[in-house]
Amino acid sequence: MDMFFSYIAEGGIIAIVVFIWLSLYFISTIWIWVSRYLALNSWEKSEKSSLESLLRGVPKIKRSSILSKCLQNEELKTSLDICKSVAEKKATSHLSFLSVVASTAPFIGLFGTIVSILKTFAELGNAKTASLTIIAPAISEALVVTAAGIFVAIPAYTAHVLLKRKAYELLSVIQREIELLKVATPRTEMGTKKYEF
Repeated sequence: MDMFFSYIAEGGIIAIVVFIWLSLYFISTIWIWVSRYLALNSWEKSEKSSLESLLRGVPKIKRSSILSKCLQNEELKTSLDICKSVAEKKATSHLSFLSVVASTAPFIGLFGTIVSILKTFAELGNAKTASLTIIAPAISEALVVTAAGIFVAIPAYTAHVLLKRKAYELLSVIQREIELLKVATPRTEMGTKKYEF
């Protein structure tokens, strides 16, 4: 921890900008991970419940299902495909941001390290003597930023993979619902559809 505070104190504006940038990345990653996972989990439970009722032969789709709005349309097949596309977009939102964080955070850390090493070598050029006892602490302090970049990238990559998997599971449930609805095409009786909400 002392190395971290020492780096910030001596690193100047570049060190502060890099650490603020990485901190924002880290906070955003954790926030997206938790909020999206909980939302996808809740949504998947709702869709599974709707799928189970369809499998039991109950012609009811829950209002919370994204497909409930699609069944009000006369063009069922087209409408269900559009609803699936909308669900896919909603389920995979923020995954691009997590991918960007996972791929750029190590480079941001590396940028901070390179700037610190350049500053150290510039200061050594002005010194009369240079030894390993002078160079080693400066370089180890500079590597703190690379470690911080990797520290931010690991949760971002993990969140990206886990949320992508959760979205895939949700979309597969929705696809099964769509297949069941397409097989049992709604029959109209006196202008009302078979499926209820």
